[in-house]
Amino acid sequence: MPEVDTYGTVQPHTIIRQHLDYGHWYDRNKLSLKEIMNVQYVSCMNPTAGSFTINPRLQRHFCVFVLSFPGADALSSIYSTLLTQHLQLGNFPAPLHKSIPQLVHLALTLHQKIATTFLSTAIKFHYIFNLRDFANIFQGILFSSVECVKSTHDLVKLYLHESNRVYRDKMVEEKDLDLYDKIQTEALKKIFDDTEEVLEQTQSLNVYCHFASGIGEPKYMPVQSWELLTQTLVEALENHNEVNTVMDLVLFEDAVHHVCHISRILESPRGNALLVGVGGSGKQSLTRLAAFISSMEVFQITLRKGYQILDFKVDLASLCLKAGVKNQSTVFLMTDAQVADERFLVLINDLLASGEIPDLYSDDEVESIINNVRNEVKSHGLVDNRENCWKFFIDRVRRQLKVTLCFSPVGDKLRVRSRKFPAIVNCTAIDWFHEWPQQALESVSLRFLQNTESIEPPVKQSISKFMAFVHTSVNRTSQSYLSNEQRYNYTTPKSFLEFIRLYQSLLRRNGKELKSKMERLENGLLKLHSTSAQVDDLKAKLATQEVELKQKNEDADKLIRVVGVETDKVSREKAVADEEEQRVALIMQEVRQKQKDCEEDLAKAEPALTAAQAALNTLNKTNLTELKSFGSPPLAVSNVSAAVMVLMAPAGKVPKDRSWKAAKVTMAKVDSFLDALVNFDKENIHENCLKAIRPYLQDPEFNPEFVATKSYAAAGLCSWVINIVRFHEVFCDVEPKRQALSKATLDLTAAQEKLAAVKAKISHLNENLAKLTAKFEKATADKLKCQQEAEATAGTIALANRLVRGLASENVRWAEAVQNFKQQESTLCGDILLVTAFISYLGFFSKRYRQSLMDETWRPYLSQLKVPIPVTPGLDPLRMLTDDADVAAWQNEGLPADRMSMENATILLNCERWPLLVDPQLQGIKWIKNKYGEDLRVTQIGQKGYLQIIEHALEAGDVVLIENLEESIDPVLGPLLGREVIKKGRFIKIGDKECEYNAKFRLILHTKLANPHYQPELQAQATLINFTVTRDGLEDQLLAAVVSMERPDLEQLKSELTKQQNGFKITLKTLEDNLLSRLSSASGNFLGETSLVENLEITKQTAAEVETKVQEAKVTEVKINEAREHYRPAAARASLLYFIMNDLSKIHPMYQFSLKAFSIVFQKAVGRAAPNENLKERLSNLIDSITFSVYQYTTRGLFECDKLTYLTLLTFQILLMNQEVNTAELDFLLRSPMQTGISSPVEFLSDQAWGGIKALSSMEEFANLDRDIEGSAKSWKKFVESECPEKEKFPQEWKNKTALQRLCMLRALRPDRMAYAMRDFVEEKLGSKYVVGRALDFATSFEESGPATPMFFILSPGVDPLKDVETQGRKLGYTFNNRNFHNVSLGQGQEVVAEAALDLAAKKGHWVILQNIHLVAKWLSTLEKKLEEHSEDSHPEFRVFMSAEPAPSPEGHIIPQGILENSIKITNEPPTGMHANLHKALDNFTQDTLELCARETEFKSILFALCYFHAVVAERRRFGPQGWNRPYPFNTGDLTISVNVLYNFLEANAKVPYDDLRYLFGEIMYGGHITDDWDRRLCRTYLEEFIKPEMLEGELSLAPGFLLPGNMDYSGYHQYIDTELPPESPYLYGLHPNAEIGFLTQTSDKLFRTVLELQPQDRQAGDGAAGTREEQVKGLLEEILERVTDEFNIPELMAKVEERTPYIVVAFQECERMNCLTREMQRSLRELDLGLKGELTMTSDMENLQNALYLDAVPEAWARRAYPSTAGLAAWFPDLLHRIKELEAWTGDFAMPSTVWLTGFFNPQSFLTAIMQSMARKNEWPLDQMALQCDVTKKNKEEFRSPPREGAYIHGLFMEGARWDTQAGIITEAKLKDLTPPMPVMFIKAIPADKQESRSIYPCPVYKTSQRGPTYVWTFNLKTKENPSKWVLAGVALLLQI
Repeated sequence: MPEVDTYGTVQPHTIIRQHLDYGHWYDRNKLSLKEIMNVQYVSCMNPTAGSFTINPRLQRHFCVFVLSFPGADALSSIYSTLLTQHLQLGNFPAPLHKSIPQLVHLALTLHQKIATTFLSTAIKFHYIFNLRDFANIFQGILFSSVECVKSTHDLVKLYLHESNRVYRDKMVEEKDLDLYDKIQTEALKKIFDDTEEVLEQTQSLNVYCHFASGIGEPKYMPVQSWELLTQTLVEALENHNEVNTVMDLVLFEDAVHHVCHISRILESPRGNALLVGVGGSGKQSLTRLAAFISSMEVFQITLRKGYQILDFKVDLASLCLKAGVKNQSTVFLMTDAQVADERFLVLINDLLASGEIPDLYSDDEVESIINNVRNEVKSHGLVDNRENCWKFFIDRVRRQLKVTLCFSPVGDKLRVRSRKFPAIVNCTAIDWFHEWPQQALESVSLRFLQNTESIEPPVKQSISKFMAFVHTSVNRTSQSYLSNEQRYNYTTPKSFLEFIRLYQSLLRRNGKELKSKMERLENGLLKLHSTSAQVDDLKAKLATQEVELKQKNEDADKLIRVVGVETDKVSREKAVADEEEQRVALIMQEVRQKQKDCEEDLAKAEPALTAAQAALNTLNKTNLTELKSFGSPPLAVSNVSAAVMVLMAPAGKVPKDRSWKAAKVTMAKVDSFLDALVNFDKENIHENCLKAIRPYLQDPEFNPEFVATKSYAAAGLCSWVINIVRFHEVFCDVEPKRQALSKATLDLTAAQEKLAAVKAKISHLNENLAKLTAKFEKATADKLKCQQEAEATAGTIALANRLVRGLASENVRWAEAVQNFKQQESTLCGDILLVTAFISYLGFFSKRYRQSLMDETWRPYLSQLKVPIPVTPGLDPLRMLTDDADVAAWQNEGLPADRMSMENATILLNCERWPLLVDPQLQGIKWIKNKYGEDLRVTQIGQKGYLQIIEHALEAGDVVLIENLEESIDPVLGPLLGREVIKKGRFIKIGDKECEYNAKFRLILHTKLANPHYQPELQAQATLINFTVTRDGLEDQLLAAVVSMERPDLEQLKSELTKQQNGFKITLKTLEDNLLSRLSSASGNFLGETSLVENLEITKQTAAEVETKVQEAKVTEVKINEAREHYRPAAARASLLYFIMNDLSKIHPMYQFSLKAFSIVFQKAVGRAAPNENLKERLSNLIDSITFSVYQYTTRGLFECDKLTYLTLLTFQILLMNQEVNTAELDFLLRSPMQTGISSPVEFLSDQAWGGIKALSSMEEFANLDRDIEGSAKSWKKFVESECPEKEKFPQEWKNKTALQRLCMLRALRPDRMAYAMRDFVEEKLGSKYVVGRALDFATSFEESGPATPMFFILSPGVDPLKDVETQGRKLGYTFNNRNFHNVSLGQGQEVVAEAALDLAAKKGHWVILQNIHLVAKWLSTLEKKLEEHSEDSHPEFRVFMSAEPAPSPEGHIIPQGILENSIKITNEPPTGMHANLHKALDNFTQDTLELCARETEFKSILFALCYFHAVVAERRRFGPQGWNRPYPFNTGDLTISVNVLYNFLEANAKVPYDDLRYLFGEIMYGGHITDDWDRRLCRTYLEEFIKPEMLEGELSLAPGFLLPGNMDYSGYHQYIDTELPPESPYLYGLHPNAEIGFLTQTSDKLFRTVLELQPQDRQAGDGAAGTREEQVKGLLEEILERVTDEFNIPELMAKVEERTPYIVVAFQECERMNCLTREMQRSLRELDLGLKGELTMTSDMENLQNALYLDAVPEAWARRAYPSTAGLAAWFPDLLHRIKELEAWTGDFAMPSTVWLTGFFNPQSFLTAIMQSMARKNEWPLDQMALQCDVTKKNKEEFRSPPREGAYIHGLFMEGARWDTQAGIITEAKLKDLTPPMPVMFIKAIPADKQESRSIYPCPVYKTSQRGPTYVWTFNLKTKENPSKWVLAGVALLLQI
């Protein structure tokens, strides 16, 4: 609300006022009036924040009440009441009630003291202590219960704890904390007695929390012991991790404190928290833990692409619903990264301040909310109307929704936010996370190391100390890195934890590797030892084997004979057996026939049996039971049962009683009855039974169908009976046949038995034979085996000997290696420690800092620890992590070969945080792309579908490279960067999607930005690696390039050698590995494995070959290197040039160059160098060509003003590299120190110059210089006052000094000539071609462009570079009409057009011009990507030309680096210097132009004069306001069109119309640009001087010593300029040499300052010398307030005056303006004073004022109300006091001062007009016909005692451009180096206009300041003897202040 806009209006207030005044507003959309009725306003404001004031027109509508801060009594009674009530309700012990007044008194005293001691400042903007804090303390006390507070001591302890929470947790610095503790202790001692004990207890442990007695029911209790608390939290953490994302937290002391603090805030009613700490301090994790303990859910928004304020509102709405309707306690956690749009904070601000966010819900949603809470409202006994329901909802939201903001204090973001959104600080409890103290770092690291087994306990202490030291030392180094290199490197607690983690994982990994290496080697050694021991055993074995062999041979021969006899026996028996076999076959046939017959008959009985079976199947227990149950069944049934009984009669005893009753008995047991039926012996039925059954069967009713009608079961039985009998009958027929069969079978058996006996006999014989044969075979085999064994043993002996001999060298080497490894194992913990520190912290530092940290900081610290950490002396961290083979492989993949690159690669491959490459030269990314090849997934943030690429890679476990990062990273990737895995480490969230996380996944981030500023949060998540190329690195690369061009044979050989060497290293390593792994994997008796031994031999052989080749290669390499080294100076020079070029971006952000482009320039330069057989000559040609080509390439894109800076840098750096300059002298030249406080003894040197000379003479080389100058003042004066001292010789022996020494002297004597002197110096050192400023023509530059190399024009006023493009296009056939030339001028909505043009052109090979790309800042990144896309695979003829204006300040620079560095940059500034300008003007024409006109002489003369005129008007600009009052963009178009006009006029007129031409040129063509009358006069005067009839007589001088040339041809004119034009000086423009002194001095100061800033620096920040910024400002502020006088009392002054004469009116006006200024000064200073004291909140206006005071600038608000001035604050303020004093003197009695100080007026015109007015009134003349006459007196102001009768004497004017000759009373030439001589007193009086003198008069303009232009006051006519045009051209004017 209270923000004041630029016009001083507070817009919301104005809108309210409109309503209060008029009762309506306007609807601006519908353009209608809105009457607003029945509204009452109740408003409130905090008078110490916001804009502090309210418009009285608004305030008058309100009745104002001031609510002052309640007094001590009021507060005391309020809080005593609260506390008493609490103690009574809680049944606290009575003695406590007595201590309430004391406690409240203590609280008030402390609050008062805190509020006055800790004042808010810019950094501590949140130090605002008010009633909110006071209430918060008591809120905490009210948490307590009887168990918690039992005595007064307890109450005091509780109070101390609460006050700490409220005040102490806000504190920012250590010293504030200490001061706070001191104040608290003092206050306590003063009010309570015997506090010692309490203090002791509180110092050791004073923590209260809701989970002190365990988690569950929250109960506010004191914590009994640290152990218990930590234990509770550790358990809580474990429980949390089981159900939520795993948080790997270290709960060290600080963290535990913070959990308690956060928990206390969350448990408080409406407790919202603001946690402030650097990213990675654990703000979020600890909040999650605290929320978990209070069983609250945690909600965070999930940023996804395009997440806007609407999405945020949706999230907030659902969150409030959850809290307000569902009554769920929720913590809303928000971090810096999630504030994607600052407007999010508007909503957060509302939520914090009132719990309500306007327009969060639609009307329907509001209704549903109200209905949802209605019942609860009723149950609370409230009326359920809308208001109550809504209020109930909002209250509950405030109670249940806890907002926790986690913000970072880095930069001023938080301060600005707190100013815009005050609730962030006011409505939250602040918990400030401090940088971890040393002790915390040590305890955390020690805690982690506790469970690392491989370290001795005492060493763990030392390691934790060292870890903490590393962390803090890196912080210190980061500060100097920032001040010296302007690079931001941060460390955070998170990076420290990552450091420890990495240490543990590397220690584990390397420990394992070492062990396995040792095991392998020890195995190998064991095998070797065992081999030699085995050889002797083998020899003995061989002898016994030979004896055995002989015996076996004899046994075998015996056996052969026995086998023969047995074989005979067997064959005889076999014949007998055969006969017997035939007989048996016949019998068998007979039996078979009989069997067949039997079976056929049996088959007939089969159906009956089947039927019987089927009948049985129909029976089951149920139906039998049913049958049995019949009382008296029908006859048919009883017959059946009788029949069954007959059949089943045992042994044919047919029962007599077959009645139903008997039947029932038979069937009594159903189961057994059924079984009997089933198993009935059907083959053997007794005769009796058969007889007895016949009658039944003959009964016609005895058939199943009939019986079935009676009983189903009976039918089954019936069928069974019938079929069984039928079966039996058939069976009886078959029986005799069966008998015959069985007899036959018996015969057969007998025959077979006989046969078997015979066969058995044979088989017995066969067995015997087989046994013998086997015996024989075994004997033979034994014999063979024995033979083989003997041979094998012999072979093994040979092999073993080979092995022992072959591995003899390995035996020694491995034994040594094992020793080494053992040694390594003992120092492993220390080595890995250094290595980890190296990986974790050094990546972003440049080489120098890495070395200094490693060797000068860390190692010394290690050596002075009490318990030393074992570490390998002189350990190289690279060696621990990589070996030659790795490095070799990397270099083959294209990694540069320098040390930095190797370190970087090592860090990249070993770090656990994702690596982020800062890689402006793209060398790192090139290597990575080669290394990972096809498997690498490359993407860019914001590229289409880039998230999908990352998601797929996450699942697949690929390597992803995100290239070209900007400084901020898409927040969606937050969880991925932080590796925040969820669900037991299986998933990671990206946006709102959970992606599977494969442990193999790796992410590599990459940026092209040369010096990115990444926030601490990101630096904690990633390992920054500085891949910026180094000088040595580049030198080696360029050496390779130059040698490959100069001696391709050598370079080929070298690269082959390197590759081969690298290959060898890799081969050797793999061979060694193979050898070992074979040895170690070989089984017990490996001597049998011939292949193994052979392989070992091959390995050895290869290794030996490789070894010899390596030796050969080494020799060759030495030779090659010798040959290559000859070319090193060229590479070194090129590398130097690149680094100078690269530094230029510090001068102007437009100057960005890529290494790629540089390499191309370098190669072309090598190709262009003049060939020479002599190597030395060739080398110097190379160096020259490279230097000049790079110089040309670079300067083409530099502004004129920076070209000399670049040349100077170049020259000095080259001389330094060749050690041709003395650094002390160079330092003097650049810094130009001077002794202060001494006055010059010679009049021709200023005090300043003399101070420089004194400083110089203190150096050995310049001893006595000061004496010499004093001694021979005359010759030195002549030298110093010469116009071009740099061309003169120094007096005496000083002329023999070196060039640099002469420069030093000149810098002290004539700083204004340094630019010229530097030019001469460069010419002397590098050659004249470097200082001749002819620009490259466009066509040459165009040749270098290509589809991937656009051309970029840096625009300057008055030049249109695109003309060149169009001309070139026409030559090559690219024009608008041919449809292949697209010209897009960018601005609103043109981006689409441009993109379409680019796409089309890239495809078809057209040209595209994009003009003014600086106007579309938002689109530039898209353009950069487009150009990058089209740089590959586009049409080879495709070209892009861009133009943009440079930003006025580096902060405003927006052109992306990628566009700039890949383009050919061309600045098209008008050239500087007359010489270049005149050539350039002539370059617009050709010989043809000169021959156009028939009147050749006139045309050529006027054309040349016009060119000169053009050069003069263009170049006059550099003289600032003395040249032109305002700068004008004159351009070549003005010149060419003037020449066309000239041609037309000469063709049309017989006489040359000089007047017409001058008018057209001066008033229209050039004059069209001019807006200032004085500038128009100047332009006219030049034309009058240059274009007049005398020009044809050959007598016209265009400048002193430069005659207008006669009739020549085109090249003749160019030559004439070269030979005849005098050297550059202001005379060429008609100006006095003094005109350039000012700007030359500035230029040379700037030149040397810039060169000095670009020297490699090592500034140590000077701490606290000048006190803090705030103290300085405060001092200045108090001084100004003290010295500024009170306002003029205008009414009182008016009362003094009778008549208000014109002078008095002027005096009043001046007083009013002065009042206006001093009032604003006092107001703003007092406001700032209160702000600094912390009584008001700092606003942006106050900050601006504070900055201005600190930087010695006049604050903008004062300058607006003051008079024009160019002074800094230090000079401006005394000047102001002087003006006030003059005014006071004048208004004392209103008498006109004897001479008036004209400068002292705000408005001098008014005073001068008053002179005319009073004269006009006196003489009654008309005012409009009057003028002022100015007579210059010969006196100074001191000589005047009284004012003149009429008119006035004025003093205080200065003349610029000439001086006043007081004796002669005329204007005359200025003296050299006297830039603005003061004027004597001038007498001004009014005269009628017609009486003015007009002859010999120069109308001289008067200006307020040297800025001229808008500060014009009047014109004074001054006398002159010379032609007034001379003074016009010299820019002579009078100034009121200098």
